[in-house]
Amino acid sequence: MLRGLNRLVGRVSIVISAGILLYRRVGASLEVLLAHPGGPIWARRDGGAWTIPKGEAGPAEDLMEVARREFEEEVGVPVSCLEPRTLGSVTLRSGKVVHAWACEGAVEPSEQRSNTFVMEWPPRSGQEREFPEIDRVEWFVVAAARNKLNPAQAAFIDRLTESLDPHQ
Repeated sequence: MLRGLNRLVGRVSIVISAGILLYRRVGASLEVLLAHPGGPIWARRDGGAWTIPKGEAGPAEDLMEVARREFEEEVGVPVSCLEPRTLGSVTLRSGKVVHAWACEGAVEPSEQRSNTFVMEWPPRSGQEREFPEIDRVEWFVVAAARNKLNPAQAAFIDRLTESLDPHQ
């Protein structure tokens, strides 16, 4: 069982996140569900800005449970996954380590409902506003998904396709 290991190494804190890459087969195509971060900072960003639904793990949390919880919080529906495929981990430029699992399933993007966060906006205005953590989710064929995803997370798509068809 993997547990969150957020810890201080020297003077650098390592943040651990866990998420689920939901996939489906549509005819001969493989599609993955990606999430677009909410809030004004991400509003006009597209390529390289999308992510798998994921969230930060506490020091002793089971990472698969974190992945399930975060999927439900960000997408608005629980993920039903009897046999998750381990996709390993990647390290983002920020130093955050993201662990992921792939699950086959179906979600209707129009039904997505995310939890929210509060931030000062506009900056230095003293006004706090509430924004969805994820403003939308969409299905993408794998080639398009690689361009949409944060570059480090694109490795999850490669690992998924290899696990589904090891002869590629």
